[in-house]
Amino acid sequence: MNTFGEALRVTTFGESHGTGIGGVIDGLPAGITLDMDFLQTEMQRRAGGRNLYSTQRKEADSVEILSGVFEGKTTGTPLGFFIKNSANKSSDYDSIKNLFRPGHADFTYFKKYGIRDYRGGGRSSARETSARVAAGAIAKMLLQPFGITLQSGILSVGGIAAQNLDFNHASKSEIFALDAQVESAQKEAIENARNTHNSVGGVALVRACGVPCGLGEPLYYKLDSALGALLLGLNGVKAVEIGDGIESAKKTGAQNNDAMNQKQGFHLHAHRAGLTVPTLL
Repeated sequence: MNTFGEALRVTTFGESHGTGIGGVIDGLPAGITLDMDFLQTEMQRRAGGRNLYSTQRKEADSVEILSGVFEGKTTGTPLGFFIKNSANKSSDYDSIKNLFRPGHADFTYFKKYGIRDYRGGGRSSARETSARVAAGAIAKMLLQPFGITLQSGILSVGGIAAQNLDFNHASKSEIFALDAQVESAQKEAIENARNTHNSVGGVALVRACGVPCGLGEPLYYKLDSALGALLLGLNGVKAVEIGDGIESAKKTGAQNNDAMNQKQGFHLHAHRAGLTVPTLL
C-alpha cells in the first residue's frame, strides 16, 4: 500500500523518472495556516546537489498545492500536492537496463509485478521521500500550536559516532552532523567511499519533544510500532531503534530498568525506553 496513518492519512504517488512525485493528505483540520516559505525550507534540507556529500541529482523540489487550501488556510478537505521532476535523465541507466543491482529493490519489484522499470529505481527510488518531506512539513504546521517539535541529526557515519549531541550544529552542518568534533572524520569516510566508487552507511537520530503521554493505540498501533513501520518503509533503512534499542538485549532486567523518581514529577533516570517524561501530573 502507498498510504500510512490513521487520523491523518498520507498517500504518495509517482516514480523517480516519471513526471513527478506527489501526495494527498487526508484528515487535516480546517484553518491551519499553510506557510509555503517554511514548506520550501524543509524541502531544501532534503534537496540534492547542495554539496559533495549529498546526492548529485539537482531538483528544484518546488511544491505545488493542488487542493485543500483556500486563501492560505486548509479547508478540511484532502490536501493534494505535486512536485515536478526536472532532472530525470533516464538515459543514464541504459547501461544497467538488463542488470539487477545488488541490495536494491530492482529484482524484487520485477518478480512481484513482472515489469522492469530500471530508470533510477522507479517507485523504489529515494526520490519518493520528497513527498514524505512535504507531508511532514505540513504535519509540523499542525503540531506547532501544541508545542510539539522535532530535532534530528546524523549520529554516525561508517561507524564514526558522535560523542556529543548538538542539534543546533546539525542544522548548519553540510552532513547534518551532531558532533562537530567528529564531523571532519565522517566527511572523510564519505569522500573515501566515493573515491573508491563505494558507499558508506550511517545512523540518524530523531527526537520528538513535547509529545503527550498516551499517544498512539495499544499493541498494534502503539507509537513505537507506527514509527517503526514508517521508518522501515524508507529506502535503505534496515534497522530502527527506540531508546537503547538492540543494546537492551545485552543487559539484564535490572540493568535495563528505567526507574522513575516520583519526587521529581515522575522523572525518568535513564530514558532507556526512548522516553523522557518530565511530569505526568
